[in-house]
Parts: sequence; C-alpha cells; structure tokens
Amino acid sequence: MKIVIVGSGYVGLVTGACFSEVGIDVTCVDIDHNKIENLNKGIIPIYEPGLEDMIVRNMKKGRLSFTTNIAEALQGAEVLFISVGTPPDEDGSADLKYVLAVARDCGKHINDYLLVVTKSTVPVGTSAKVKQALQEELDNRNVTIEFDVASNPEFLKEGAAIDDFLKPDRIVVGIESERAEDLLKSLYKPFTLNGHPVIFMDIVSAEMTKYAANSMLATKISFINDIANLCEIVGADINKVRKGIGSDSRIGQKFLYAGIGYGGSCFPKDVQALIKTASEYNYDLRVLKAVEEVNKDQKLVLFNKIINYFGGEIKGKTIALWGLSFKPQTDDMREAPSLSIVKNLLEAGATVKAYDPIAINEAKHHFGNSISYCEDQYETLIDADCLAILTEWPEFKFPNLKIVHKLLNTAVIFDGRNIYDREEIRESGFDYFCIGVDTAKNAVKLKS
Repeated sequence: MKIVIVGSGYVGLVTGACFSEVGIDVTCVDIDHNKIENLNKGIIPIYEPGLEDMIVRNMKKGRLSFTTNIAEALQGAEVLFISVGTPPDEDGSADLKYVLAVARDCGKHINDYLLVVTKSTVPVGTSAKVKQALQEELDNRNVTIEFDVASNPEFLKEGAAIDDFLKPDRIVVGIESERAEDLLKSLYKPFTLNGHPVIFMDIVSAEMTKYAANSMLATKISFINDIANLCEIVGADINKVRKGIGSDSRIGQKFLYAGIGYGGSCFPKDVQALIKTASEYNYDLRVLKAVEEVNKDQKLVLFNKIINYFGGEIKGKTIALWGLSFKPQTDDMREAPSLSIVKNLLEAGATVKAYDPIAINEAKHHFGNSISYCEDQYETLIDADCLAILTEWPEFKFPNLKIVHKLLNTAVIFDGRNIYDREEIRESGFDYFCIGVDTAKNAVKLKS
C-alpha cells in the first residue's frame, strides 16, 4: 500500500516514519522547500527520541521519501493523511486554512479513488468542509472521481510519540463508508496484532473524541494544581493527597502531578478550540473555562514564590533556571510555563541564566539575548541568587547538592515540578519551596 502524508511537522513525521517502519510505502509532502531539502539529507527539524534513526533507516530502505510535489506524490496512492498545522486564531478557534488547502490540492490532482484522512487536530465539522472543498475542485475540473473522507485523530505524547504510535492505547477512526473502514483496517493491521483496538465511529464523534480527551487530561492537571494551592494554605501535603486520591482506580495516578501548569502544542490550543466550538453552538463550557483560568494563574505560582522570598523585590537578582521546554524529552516550548516565568522575571528587573538539555536553540527564538544560556546546569548557578526548576528533566533529579550549595549566593531552591525530597533538601542546608506543600512554615532558614 502507498500512502501520502501532507505536513512534515511533529505529527506528520512521526506518522510517516512509523508507517514506513512496518513496510508501508510513504511519501511525506510539505510546501517548505527548505524543510524537505533538509529531510532528504537526514536533517530532522524537531527533536523526538528515536525519530531521526527511524527516518534515516526507512529512507535508506526506500520506504520513506519527501517531496514538495503533491501531484507526483498522489500517483498510485490509496490514502492521504492531512497532518498540517491548525494554529489558534485570536478568538481561540482553530485555523483551518492549511487543512482546506490540502483538500483543494487533492481535488486538483487526484485521478483515481482516494481516502482523505484528517489527522490534524480539528474542530467538529471539519471533515465535512474537507469533503466540500475537494468536491468543489473536482466540479471545477468537470470530472467524477470517487473519494472518501475520514477522521483519525492522533494521541501522541511528545517525548514518547514513537512508542505511542507503534503500541497505541487505542486507534480512533471516524468513517462514513465500508470502503474507508476496510482500507484503514488494512493499514492499521500491523499495529493491532497485539490486541491494540481500532475504535470505529462516525466522523463527528471521532473529531470530538480528540478534543474531549485532551481537555480531560488538562482538567486533571488544573484540578490537582488548584488543590495543591489549597494544600499550601491549609497546611496539607499535595504529594500525600495525590497518592491518596490516585489510588482510587476510578481516578488513577496519571496527570495528577502538581506543578506550574501545562503547556505544549496540544492542551492549551485544544481547550481553547473546544470552548470556542461550544460557544458557536451557544453552549458555555464552564468547567473548561475554569481549567484554562487555573492554568494561566498556575504558570506564575513559582514566580510569586521567588518574589515573596526576596521581600517583593528581585531587581538586580540573578535567577538560575533548570529547564525551559514544557516537558522533558522534547524541545517544544509552545505555551511552556517558562515563557511566562522568564517574561515576569525580566520585567521585575532580574537577570536570568538558563540551561536545558535540548531546548536551548528553541529558547533563543523566544528570548533572544535577553537571558544567558549555559552549557550545563551547574554553570547557571555561578553568582545566582536562587535556583528554580521549570522542567523535570531526568538529569536534574539527582544533583550534587554540595556543588549547588557552594555555587549559589543564597541556598534556596524553588522546585516547580516537585522532583526533590523535601527533607533531604532541607537537611542539606537549603530553603526549599515546591508546589502544594506548606514549605513556608517548615523550611529551615539559613543563618545570616
């Protein structure tokens, strides 16, 4: 089987690489000539563990290719996946211009049956618009060619996307014909041999499933952060509370970690888009509006702790930051809490020194020369007045506390991801502030 994937971003590259890995002939199409030229040289535009090796391996085997010519790519293809971006408009709705442009290109160039599958995250009703755009182009050509549309939302976690694709919890597919169902059953057969289910449904339900799933996960994060803030006020420990409620099988442990808010390319955008969709149908998604508001405020919790510790004034202070990406194992900084924290630190007159194992180059696009970038985590501590943990990269979890204590001007750590044992840090002579624990009352103050 030959398939085409339009869009060589995060979703498109992972999808193309994983399909080619099981022997399917894949052509990835993108309008960005620079990106395609680099991909053909084996230069990957994003960081995802294992992706580069998989792409290079399948290019060498002739199963994976890259082009800017969609007409050429469509020759002999049975399935086309739309995996282009759907950036949020100013009102929070998803911008569908790239999705519909692909649909129109299909209508201009197909000469035989094609199944057009939307894998981009899109609002309810998008597949109907894709179908209409494609049909309009066929009508303009005055030709009759059969085609189907389908919805196949992705559920990939950045940093674990390849495993998620090869060993999915479930594969959600929205279809409207038996032919489309048979094609997608065949395409996904290598991924279902070990019992991973394909859940077929109508297209509208598949489109809604993607937004509902991400919104549910975002809700769990905002809920635990809201409870964490209350824990600090009443003197409870969110780490113990999390274990207590997470042991209930109806609730579970996943996404119940207190921190400094969610970020990335999915949760913020998808929550906003679902709120917008509801408003278009005159329905008010009150829970999700609260989720969004809590997350916005949570991104500044650590900044406020730093300000309060230094008596409301950090002008002239140097703040060391460990981690800038929105989560470990990715260089993605879209909607990362670090963006809000750095912005507020700089506006308050602080100097910022930062280290991230992967995201430094991406950070330079956001911050330019307004902060200092360090070669390793300990370099950030030289002449710094405090340390703040923004991303829970594995290499930050077991630092040499003696070196940290020696290098910092003031032995204080602000842990935005709750990665340290509070008692161990306190016993090592640090003031320690994390999320959801009454640290203000219990922290050991350093002697002057």
